[in-house]
Amino acid sequence: MAEILLVLAMLAVAICACVFRDLLSAVIASAVVSLIAAVLFFCLHAPDVAMAEASIGAALTTALFLIALRKTTRFEEEDK
Repeated sequence: MAEILLVLAMLAVAICACVFRDLLSAVIASAVVSLIAAVLFFCLHAPDVAMAEASIGAALTTALFLIALRKTTRFEEEDK
């Protein structure tokens, strides 16, 4: 039952990441998707995969996206 709730939450956040017009919000939503995936892997008794997903998927990828976002302009700043 918990796995089904995690998958539904992951799908909802992934859809939100696609719909958000603000790039910072989309990056944070994609980090949440990776964290939910890590929790799901841990619940499925794959702690090594969960640690890899949390460290690479959530932390490293999010940090790279935030650095790239900081060096460029955000979407809503172009509309002004």
